[in-house]
Order: sequence, then structure tokens, then C-alpha cells
Amino acid sequence: MHDEADRADQPPSRSQVRREALDVLALAERLVALTPSQLAQVPLEEHVLDAVHLAQKIRSHIAHKRQVHFLAKLMRKVEDLEPIRLAVDKPLEVRRRETAQLHRIERWRERLIEDGDAALGEFLGDFPQAERHRLRQLQRQALAERRENRVPTAQRALFQVIKALVRGAGAASSDATDGELAEEG
Repeated sequence: MHDEADRADQPPSRSQVRREALDVLALAERLVALTPSQLAQVPLEEHVLDAVHLAQKIRSHIAHKRQVHFLAKLMRKVEDLEPIRLAVDKPLEVRRRETAQLHRIERWRERLIEDGDAALGEFLGDFPQAERHRLRQLQRQALAERRENRVPTAQRALFQVIKALVRGAGAASSDATDGELAEEG
């Protein structure tokens, strides 16, 4: 118990300082990699933002690396880096969600083509607003395209229909969540 109080009074170890510095350097590298529209969403002080812009302009490898290290040094002086981290990670999280959604759509399309009516019934259970006749028609055309090794026109159309349904359901569920939150508040 007494040892913990002594450790709290001591400055961080050299290893801890180095880990924190490397973490800030990685954050600086991610900042420099952002597009201008993404960078506009990050709450940065003016001098830090200028250093980011300069690092983005530099093409020489060594000079670029030096500028990113300078940017990290400036960022270590910033009081709270958490808002910056959250803003930098936000586009990454959005991309992950979009990728996961596209994988879900792809799996549905494959199941609809491969498993036929069983998958269609399950899909309609999850998405009752879907047009059964249109899905069944695209399903049959896509299967025929695969068998005959033709251009996957129906498969693409099926993907677009599923995507519209999944994204519509996602928007509806987020609207419902927003409405529930508004009622609670």
C-alpha cells in the first residue's frame, strides 16, 4: 500500500515517456494522412494545423519525416489530445462500419443466389418491406448468369436492391433510436 503512494509521487519512467511519445508520433502520422475535409473536423490549434499542412506538402522522405516528428513535438505540448484522437479515429470507424455493412450485403446476395427460397424467406423476415417478386426474379437471373458464365448484371442489380433495403433499415433503426432518446430526454 505504501509502495503505491510512493510510485504515484514519482515522475513517469523513461519507458512510459517513450511509449507516450511514440503514441503521439503515430497520432501525428495519422493526422498528416487525413484529407482536407477530414482534417477540418479535427479540433487543432492554429500552429499545429499549420505544421500538419506543411507536412502534407513536403515530398522529400527525410524532410517529411522530420516535419512529422516536429508536429508530434508540438502535439505533446497540447493539454488534451483525446478530442484530437476521437476526431482522427472517427473516419476510420465509419469506414469499418461501411465495410462491415457491405460484407453483410454480399453475404445476403450469395445466400439468396445459392440457397434459393429458404434464404429468400429468411431475408423477407428481416426485411418485410422488400418486393418478393422482384427479389425472386433477380435471384433466378443471377443463378442463370452464374451457370452460363455470363456478365453478372442481375447479380449487381440484386446487390443494389439488397443495399437499398439494408441501408434503409439502418437509417430507420437509427431514426428510431434518435426518437427514443428524444422521448427519454
